[in-house]
Amino acid sequence: MCLAVPGKIVSIFDVEALGLRRGKVDFSGIRKEVCLDYTPQARVGDYVLVHVGFALTVVDEHEAQRVFEALRQLDQLEELKEFET
Repeated sequence: MCLAVPGKIVSIFDVEALGLRRGKVDFSGIRKEVCLDYTPQARVGDYVLVHVGFALTVVDEHEAQRVFEALRQLDQLEELKEFET
């Protein structure tokens, strides 16, 4: 199953050598580095939907919380912690 997971952007930086916009995103306590090139409008504090390391879209906090609640109900949130890097 393919799943995009919401996370909150905590920092943004550019990788000049590669010309990439990257950021640290907090997924309910798990922080991962993701590519922000597809969401140039995203800012620190915004929530983004992330799939395979790419932020695909900006979502509001209410929508992000709805997705987290659905994952909790499906007992999937703990499974996501296995992918922590």
